[in-house]
Amino acid sequence: MPGTSQFTVPFTHPLTPAASFKKSVAYFSMEFAVDQALKIYSGGLGFLAGSHMKSAFALNQNLIGVGMLWKYGYYDQDRKQDNCMEVEFREKIYHFLVDTKIRVSLEIAGKTVWVAAYYLAPEIFNTAPLFLLTTDIEGNDFETRDISYTLYDSDAATKVAQCMVLGIGGAKVLDALGYTPKVYHFNEAHALSAAFYLSQKGLNREQLKQQLVFTTHTPEEAGNEKHDSQFLYHLGFFAGLSLDEVRSLTGIQDSIFNHTLAALRVSRKANGVSRLHGEVSRLMWGNFEDICEITHITNAQNKTYWADYQLEESRKKNDYPAIASRKKELKKVLFKTVADQCGKLFDPEILTIVWARRFAGYKRADMLTWDTERFDKLLRNSRYPIQLIWAGKPYPKDETAIQTFNKLHYISHLHSNMAVLTGYELGLSKLLKDGSDVWLNTPVVTREASGTSGMTAAMNASLNCSTFDGWICEFARANENAFLIPIAQGNNVNQEDMEQLFDLLENQILPMYYDQPDAWAKMVLTSMHEVGDYFNSDRMATEYYEKLY
Repeated sequence: MPGTSQFTVPFTHPLTPAASFKKSVAYFSMEFAVDQALKIYSGGLGFLAGSHMKSAFALNQNLIGVGMLWKYGYYDQDRKQDNCMEVEFREKIYHFLVDTKIRVSLEIAGKTVWVAAYYLAPEIFNTAPLFLLTTDIEGNDFETRDISYTLYDSDAATKVAQCMVLGIGGAKVLDALGYTPKVYHFNEAHALSAAFYLSQKGLNREQLKQQLVFTTHTPEEAGNEKHDSQFLYHLGFFAGLSLDEVRSLTGIQDSIFNHTLAALRVSRKANGVSRLHGEVSRLMWGNFEDICEITHITNAQNKTYWADYQLEESRKKNDYPAIASRKKELKKVLFKTVADQCGKLFDPEILTIVWARRFAGYKRADMLTWDTERFDKLLRNSRYPIQLIWAGKPYPKDETAIQTFNKLHYISHLHSNMAVLTGYELGLSKLLKDGSDVWLNTPVVTREASGTSGMTAAMNASLNCSTFDGWICEFARANENAFLIPIAQGNNVNQEDMEQLFDLLENQILPMYYDQPDAWAKMVLTSMHEVGDYFNSDRMATEYYEKLY
């Protein structure tokens, strides 16, 4: 395999593509989570993209990634003096990236902005080749250098500029590389401006549609990005096209520009990220004219990266005693982090439940604490002891989510068997999946497009306990391979879901773990077997070639 020193322009893909994957694809994503050492991701979208790149590498697909090189990453999650959450931004420097020496420019708000491209070679982290873009270079002033400082900047103009660097800048970098892919794949609509750049280069609408495909991740129409068209025009988002040309291309005639709707109209085909999300997306956009076909390709995670080798080998042999023994070893490793961060000594013999993902209101991280009396009773149950761990990063400006995180932290002072951890990135995520017995997932039903954390927990002998949403709908069978919170039937969904969760814990999960070890073992093995191939991103990456590209 070529080494990093052999990077040349014009660029040729360093992997020899397999027969089924010869079509060239450029995969644009605002974030990629490929290794703990490369902090250019925030959460689920990045975890998905990272697993996709790893499977593209393993399958020898003719695919490259185009992303952003965030100077400060997403943010560093630390603690203040009283141990509540602190958001910090620290510069990241990566000696394993190669400066391609390519510099392209684009106009943002009437100012020339220079973009540099750095290269992550496949052999570094076993991924498809990645090109990462930055504006933090000589020739740019502070304001334009700032564009690539932090992922998902809270300032609207800066965030649009970030999308322009990814889209227009990314397409220009491919031109500079002498690399023209057959397919431009937009993982979410962040790179949509590339479509206008390609149109401005002379592609008509039909030619454009033949080259563009789009993955949508948002299950609610209100959650899709929208801006005033004049605002975008003056920033240069449309790459030199007039507003009349943009209206003709996208069919959006009013003053509010809907990024997802535009992507659905300029793409040949689009996909939702689970079967349920595909159905929701077709219903959500079905009344809009001239959108492309929306299929679904269920998200998945890279099993080679996530699954513990010894657990996986024991699964293949149906050797549950070996799984249980290894699981206790992995719990001990996780509990060193608990002790280090929280000063609490957890016991590997005790059932350990983990809730870990992005903190957001609809994910309801604090559900168990809504009934103070029942929660207290659960944590002080001497017959069926329990250990609870929370982790996850809120958006840095989401004060409500940060307050939820801090509330859980303060409650944890009252319980030696409750921990709230900071620094939820790939490394900690792996420890938590290795060391949990139950993976708790509590989103409001239909609000989670897919979710993937439970997949990798299941690969590591952790049982899912979840509401019936996202990928869970395609995997879970209640009390056979997962524990399911029944779908709420009344008007008070939060109250119903909370009560059902407590009932599950008190009457099924805890008694089974302690009193019915054979039933628990059977359930764990069933879960591990069935999460297997379908929720491995090798299947997902193959489906993208078969169904989308």
